[in-house]
Amino acid sequence: MTPTPEPRGLRAELETLTTEAFRPELADVDRLPTLDIARLMNGEDATVAGAVAGQLPRIAAAIDAVADRMARGGRLVYAGAGTAGRLGVLDASECPPTFNTDPARVVGLIAGGPGAMVTSVEGAEDSAELAASDLAALGLTADDSVVGVSASGRTPYAVGAVTWARERGALTVGLACNANSPLAAAAEHGVEVVVGPELLTGSTRLKAGTAQKLVLNMISTITMIRLGKTYGNLMVDVRASNEKLRARSRRIVALATGAADADIERALAATDGEVKHAILVLLADVDGPTATRLLTEAAGHLRAALAKVSGQESAGAGPAAEG
Repeated sequence: MTPTPEPRGLRAELETLTTEAFRPELADVDRLPTLDIARLMNGEDATVAGAVAGQLPRIAAAIDAVADRMARGGRLVYAGAGTAGRLGVLDASECPPTFNTDPARVVGLIAGGPGAMVTSVEGAEDSAELAASDLAALGLTADDSVVGVSASGRTPYAVGAVTWARERGALTVGLACNANSPLAAAAEHGVEVVVGPELLTGSTRLKAGTAQKLVLNMISTITMIRLGKTYGNLMVDVRASNEKLRARSRRIVALATGAADADIERALAATDGEVKHAILVLLADVDGPTATRLLTEAAGHLRAALAKVSGQESAGAGPAAEG
């Protein structure tokens, strides 16, 4: 089979990227004992958090903008190819069980569709048109936020997604791992976490992937905190879909209220297992329907609902200490 000709200039472009740089000092890494390789990888990974720290002001600004759009009913959409796309899909898929969000509120798009999660789809990442088509199928609006994710910062699918979304008034974030990237330049909020060359040349599922995971964790988690999906550091919107989560729900109510087990069970029964509602029942001494009404009026913010009941600006000291 004749190999596909390399696009003119692509090799030269890759050679300018930090994420693609060759490290001659690691040329004999395959000859090292396994423990030494593990130590090398661990040392490399330890540098990632510092690289993320340098971008925290930009990350925070992007999160506040995303939370503002989502508070207006907008969606959070991740778009990427390969590892970057898979990380976006992973982050999106974890929001419903963690924060009880509608699966349509946080969406992960990967170049090539769901099948690309496990099998490479040739050429999909090279198509900006495919990104536009995928976003159009979602019925993207100006209230939505699109986060393009690409280690190189040049992947046409990610850049195309951000460009198309921004033209239509959506909020856009470009997350890359190279400086001066086309992706960051195309977005309203550019975040470039420069982690340096990989242990294996060009294997950006390593440090770059770890950096992307850390930033996506921040985007979804802090956005949900801003939207009132937590009470202190408790996941009060957790969806109790299995026995482990049901046990976690009971523990969260206990930590938030300090109530006895029997009272917790009654509160959860009165609120159809909704943790946030059960906490309000116990702390505000209201019934289930009243808790639902108060939370609806407070846009889902438990502290605001408690403050309304107590007539104070603050809901008090917050979650009870364990033990």
